[in-house]
Amino acid sequence: MGSLLLVLLLLLLSPSYPRGGSARRRRGARTQSPGGRSHPPFWVRVSPDFKAVPLGGSLWLNCSSSCPLPEGSSLRTELRRGETLSGPRWVAYQLLDVRAWSSDVHCFVTCAGETRGATARITAYKQPSSVILEPPVLTGSDYTLRCHVTHVFPVRFFVVTLRRGGRVIYSESLERFTGLDLANVTLTYLLPSRPGDSGQPVTCHARLNLDGQVVLSSSSPVTLPVPAWSPVSKALASTSIAGCVGIFLLVGALCLRKYLSMQPPA
Repeated sequence: MGSLLLVLLLLLLSPSYPRGGSARRRRGARTQSPGGRSHPPFWVRVSPDFKAVPLGGSLWLNCSSSCPLPEGSSLRTELRRGETLSGPRWVAYQLLDVRAWSSDVHCFVTCAGETRGATARITAYKQPSSVILEPPVLTGSDYTLRCHVTHVFPVRFFVVTLRRGGRVIYSESLERFTGLDLANVTLTYLLPSRPGDSGQPVTCHARLNLDGQVVLSSSSPVTLPVPAWSPVSKALASTSIAGCVGIFLLVGALCLRKYLSMQPPA
């Protein structure tokens, strides 16, 4: 009996004897890499995450991650793809002939059996082919201003602004145009005439703001015309001038007669 107790005591004191903590260590080992370090959560980034390109243009997207040993990467998009370049922890994808107004591009990276992704938004736009402001026409007491913006896309994100001498006199958003095709837009505005307006320069501006990327096109300046005299106005002006001349002549004649009456006889 004494010998049996001694054997059991030696087994308990042996470092190779399995204890409860060893099972936890074995479970933890399954989450470690072969080098003994566990894989932390990794991130995936795509750059740029937003890009506006001219209609039919192309761009490069860079997909990167913090994974030390990526097992693979992929890109999911309906846009036309071109070349692909790669390096440590990154892959660059070329997208060609972008014509869709708005497209989501998804980049995926797999690391240690886990797949994560990031998304970029690609937008296409068309700068106006021309912005033309017709010569203003004065009808009654209003100037008619007509601005033509040609071949724009997408129309609903444009704002057309009229300026007189550098100051905004009218601005209108074209958000009511919901089509996604190339279009021509004509804006007509009646500007009440004021003293001093004649000879002032007026310009038309088309502005597109895509998440901070601004596209601006402007017309050549035109000059507000001098108001034309109507026949009635001309007759009234002539009558007024004739009346003034007659008054001056009468006053002159009275002064001369008074002067002569005050002279002594010769």
